[in-house]
Amino acid sequence: MSSRLLTTITLALVLAACSQDKGNVHIPRIDDSTAHDTVPAPEVVNETPADTLTLALVGDIMLGTTYPTTKLPPNEGRDIFTDTRNLLTAADLACGNLEGVLADEGTPRKNPDSELSFSFLMPTRLPPRLTEAGFVFLGLANNHANDFSADGRRSTMRTLDKEGILYAGNSKCPAVITNVRNMRVGLCAFGHNTGTLFLTDTARVHSIIDSLKRNSDVVVVCFHGGREGVTAKHLPDSAEVVWGENRGHLRRFTHQCIDWGADVVYGHGPHVVRAMEVYNGRFIAYSLGNFATPTGIGTAGLNGYAPLVTLRVLPGGKMADGQIHGFVQQPLRGPRRDTKGVVINEIRTLTREDIHNNPLNIAADGKLSIKQ
Repeated sequence: MSSRLLTTITLALVLAACSQDKGNVHIPRIDDSTAHDTVPAPEVVNETPADTLTLALVGDIMLGTTYPTTKLPPNEGRDIFTDTRNLLTAADLACGNLEGVLADEGTPRKNPDSELSFSFLMPTRLPPRLTEAGFVFLGLANNHANDFSADGRRSTMRTLDKEGILYAGNSKCPAVITNVRNMRVGLCAFGHNTGTLFLTDTARVHSIIDSLKRNSDVVVVCFHGGREGVTAKHLPDSAEVVWGENRGHLRRFTHQCIDWGADVVYGHGPHVVRAMEVYNGRFIAYSLGNFATPTGIGTAGLNGYAPLVTLRVLPGGKMADGQIHGFVQQPLRGPRRDTKGVVINEIRTLTREDIHNNPLNIAADGKLSIKQ
């Protein structure tokens, strides 16, 4: 990974700088009142950009939990990414969503007696599996990032720092810029729960993306939003409210992100896949579902569809082309190759039904292209 990450620069856009310090050059912190001011640009080793940037995008990752009882994969999780490792490591930048807390102990924030209470506590000995798999960036803005309150969030960031994995999505680290193949890539993440940056906070979302755009060649937005479950696979043209939480008007949110400067927007949260779209030449995935949740999260039927999208992006941020790679999760094993083509077919169907006048073409084999 270090060969791909030549220089990492963190943007502290709210109250404090990120703790991703090892070998990094930091941008001075700025608060909300100066979020649109000029931010010093990161040092670039070579001013000649690559022809394209290859991203690998996936959904939720939860390696196993020790709360309230221990539910961990066999062999310390070393076999989870067997079928996906080559694709992830071949990309210039592999990105996903860390669904839970990395800590060895903690006091749960939620009521453990509630039927709707799910808390995920991943032991800190498991994250090397993420490094070995090839992950470079993980979003921390989701409804399980705060399962063990501030102590859990701090432990998660310390553990990722130790592994050299970049992250964003809370007030301590809203965004990060990294230099990959001589292209500056800015990444940020938004969710809908306490302890995360809210995707419904329009002013803050705008400020963060604007600051990234001023200092990056490509801006990637990760978001956790929408209803959950098999009945939530279709994308509404309205806000999605669940258990009193506004989980976003996602069509509006994603389009606004691109209007403000984002180039790639990928989502998760419903635990099932949703449609994909190209808007103003930029790629949107409304939900990539559960990617690697071998224990603690249901993977039956649609909940087990685990696509991995590889996307080639031009230096200016527009999509060149891409590929959906179909995987289906197996209990205790993680994502395994979809030999029946059900995952690609599901995404193609949802995209055709939910996104009209869509410039994105999804071929039967999962190839992504922009219609001429």
